[in-house]
Amino acid sequence: MKIQDFNNKKVMVFGWARSGKAAAQRLLELGAQVTVVNGGEFEDDIVYRQLLAADVQFINHDDAMSLNTTFDYLVKNPGINYETALVKQAEKLNIPILTEVAVALSSFEGRLIAVTGSNGKTTTTSLIRDMLKSDGQKVTTAGNIGTPVCEIVKNLTADDTLLLELSSFQLMGTPDIRPDIALITNIFANHLDYHGTRENYVAAKFQLTKNQTTNQLLVLNADGQDTDDFIKKTHAKVVAFSRINNEYTVRTDSVDLIISGNHLMPLSDIKLVGPHNLENIVAAVTVAKLAGVHDVAIRHVLETFGGVKHRLQHVFTDNGVTFYNDSKATDIEATQTALNSFHQPTIWLAGGLDRGDDLMRLLPNLLHVKAVIAFGETQQKIVTVARAANKPVITVDDVEQAVPVAVKLAVTGDVVLLSPAAASWDQYKSFEERGERYVTELKKVLGL
Repeated sequence: MKIQDFNNKKVMVFGWARSGKAAAQRLLELGAQVTVVNGGEFEDDIVYRQLLAADVQFINHDDAMSLNTTFDYLVKNPGINYETALVKQAEKLNIPILTEVAVALSSFEGRLIAVTGSNGKTTTTSLIRDMLKSDGQKVTTAGNIGTPVCEIVKNLTADDTLLLELSSFQLMGTPDIRPDIALITNIFANHLDYHGTRENYVAAKFQLTKNQTTNQLLVLNADGQDTDDFIKKTHAKVVAFSRINNEYTVRTDSVDLIISGNHLMPLSDIKLVGPHNLENIVAAVTVAKLAGVHDVAIRHVLETFGGVKHRLQHVFTDNGVTFYNDSKATDIEATQTALNSFHQPTIWLAGGLDRGDDLMRLLPNLLHVKAVIAFGETQQKIVTVARAANKPVITVDDVEQAVPVAVKLAVTGDVVLLSPAAASWDQYKSFEERGERYVTELKKVLGL
């Protein structure tokens, strides 16, 4: 892309998390004079020592506020709010505020595919990645999916495809992004504590297509409420997808996935479960076709892709019982989606940090639940919901204790589903740790 030029520029990197480290290292490689600012202590690791040896300055937030030096750019961690004093000061001085994605894209010249949206970003991005790879195309994935773009971009050439998952936080600090193919999966009113208003949030998402040209592609959800407005504002060629409308190239009917009027495969052959994932699939297939992927590669991925870790992930099937890890379901809505994805008898494992949510909202979603296993701070709330639905309920201390109980209860044809409807911090450091403990214990109990 070669948008910003960082050579001999003074750049302040704000935030010493993984993205900050990656940005500082890449800026050095691009010839910048780098100063790193952090709100707390700096982790004294190999990156810190390498940067220190390369004359990078490390200062705390308060000292940064008193600096008289004018910087050419402020590169901040995406999670740092724009109301933070140092960021507000940079705005007053008209210093461009970027994220590490902007730093990385400044030197990238290959094909760029970028995905954003409120829900389904990671699953959709993972599907696109696997479809391109299955087709024999060379693709590298980074961004909000887990890897800072600065960590990988220096190894890419003009012949490479870079596939990015981007959050609204990242897009706000990537003002010149211009994807060859952009996808906006959907937009809901998310992260209003950060953006302030829905309008600001939508504007951040629009950043993905703001600079696209007429020879670039924007893929939109035809069923989204902001789609018409985006179509009016973008300069890109718009390609819409829909799960339900038969006007569009990629869609579904009651039994099949359809591409250009041809029935690609039965929905029953798709490994991912849940109606929400059908929307992710239609979005991913639309992008894959625009990227030149053949139908056989698409079909192979949809028959084998079991989901992203901890997101309604198919773990394995043993003796006719299917096990799912949905530890990412840290709120009621996510668990409602998971429970509604199954029509088989379901043993539901739930519980976690009590944030005061009304878990009785889950009552209508327990139709196919055969038994409930409750743990964590919300244990008694889960018990109350189960009893209101006339479902057997067993209480245990944690996920590890829940697993052998679930395995003992399950018979052929059942689903065992970890979908906690609560955050993990009452007992685990993260939803990832909770999900890993679940899978590890399953393998131990089942002897796998």
